[in-house]
Amino acid sequence: MDLMSLINLVLLISMVILIFFAIEMGDLIQASILLGAGSALLACVFFIAGAPFAAVFELVVGAGLITVLFISTVSLTKSGGDAE
Repeated sequence: MDLMSLINLVLLISMVILIFFAIEMGDLIQASILLGAGSALLACVFFIAGAPFAAVFELVVGAGLITVLFISTVSLTKSGGDAE
C-alpha cells in the first residue's frame, strides 16, 4: 500500500466517523459543523483523486454554503418546548 492510498483511506475513515458523529449529535449547531467538516474532508479526497473542480465545488457549496444555511436556520428558529 503506497502513501497516497494510505492518506486516502485515513481521510475516508475520518469522514465517515465525522458524519456518524454528526448524525448522533444532539445539538444541531454542532451537527452542522461536523457535517461541514466531513464535507471538507470529502473535498480533500476529490482533490487527491484528481478532480479539482469537484473539490472546489464541494468545498464551497457543501462545506461553506450549506453549513452556513444550516447554522443560520437553527439559530433563527425558536428553541424549546411546545408551541402554544
